[in-house]
Amino acid sequence: MSLSEAWEDADSFHPSQETCLFEETLQPTRYREVLEKLFAAFAVKTLIAFPARLLEMFFCMSRSWLEKNTQIKGWIGKMKMDQLRWKKAILPALIALMMVFMAACGANNDSNTNNNGANNGGQASATVQPTAESTPEAAAGAPSETTYPLTVKDATGTEIIFEQAPTAIVSLAPSETETIYAIGAGEYVVGVDAYSNYPEEATKVEQIGDMTTNIEAVVALNPDLVLASPSLNADAVSKLRELGIAVYASEPKTYDETIAKIEEIGKIVNKNAETAAVAEHMRQVKQEVTDAVKGADPKKVYLEFSPGWTVGSGEFLDELITLAGGVNIANGQAGWYEVNAEEVIKENPQVIIYPDFGEEKSSILAGIETRPGWDVIDAVKNNQMFAVTNDPLVRVGPRLADGLLELAQTIHPELVSK
Repeated sequence: MSLSEAWEDADSFHPSQETCLFEETLQPTRYREVLEKLFAAFAVKTLIAFPARLLEMFFCMSRSWLEKNTQIKGWIGKMKMDQLRWKKAILPALIALMMVFMAACGANNDSNTNNNGANNGGQASATVQPTAESTPEAAAGAPSETTYPLTVKDATGTEIIFEQAPTAIVSLAPSETETIYAIGAGEYVVGVDAYSNYPEEATKVEQIGDMTTNIEAVVALNPDLVLASPSLNADAVSKLRELGIAVYASEPKTYDETIAKIEEIGKIVNKNAETAAVAEHMRQVKQEVTDAVKGADPKKVYLEFSPGWTVGSGEFLDELITLAGGVNIANGQAGWYEVNAEEVIKENPQVIIYPDFGEEKSSILAGIETRPGWDVIDAVKNNQMFAVTNDPLVRVGPRLADGLLELAQTIHPELVSK
């Protein structure tokens, strides 16, 4: 490349042509190409108008953003009028900065991977934090951008094709609402069900029904993605699909299936890095809990999450009890079912767990304490009846990790710290 060609190439890069370094659609290889050409021009040409172009590329997300930022515009204008000062004071720093960016685009960051690996492990704790850099997907070089069109198959066996990342999302279930916010796509949520109370931002979004979805309200929001449960929202799923609306329905039955669901939703909405961090956090909590209770004698556990109702085999809660170092005494029957009082007495659980609904006196606990014959149960006699936070433990979303951790702390407080 000649000197004049190098300068002309560099001169052609401008925010109006989507060349901002922080433009999300620009691939890492493109970053490198832009910087190499700029560096070539930098080496062969004086600073005529160059600092202004460079600063625009480093500081803008889009041309419109730059035009609205009067402070940046002021800096650019000042630089255009004061080239000599830039030559003397800023040139060395700019060269160094560009070289760092070029090196980062073409090399692997082994030191971060090693550091993250060294910090994993230890006793289960409520302080585990997600780190995108430590994810297996990141270490394996997973793509940072979803390729569209994207075809996925949901829990109903339905194939959905997405031509681009959804920008208007409606959630019909609290677990899906929590998922979409946790992976950084909350800004695209335009409608939620009445029970979506977490995070706080979700409570400010338009509500489209409770257990019964207001189909007209959903259609009016013109969503390009609806997240739902195929069992809880079966009627709505069917009606919305008849109207040509893309519905992704999921119903994970295990902890790992919950993670897989979150990862697929993250891929659909093109939030892969954020999703990888959430998934890694969940895997790390599971590993630390199972490591902490490994070798301990499993405790017999009875759960009552609604007055007179428990949960048996085939549900994620049954698996969570096992992961937390317990044995679900109700696992002889599948699904959610009404309690057989005599059977619970016979099984004699060591620990009884019920949800905290914020009542002054738990109606579930009151029922347990007054149930005929239950005073002989070990958990009742030894006062081993505990309330746990309800939502994280019953929603198949990112906070299921919190639910698992609290369950382990309740069943084995001597092994899992709070």
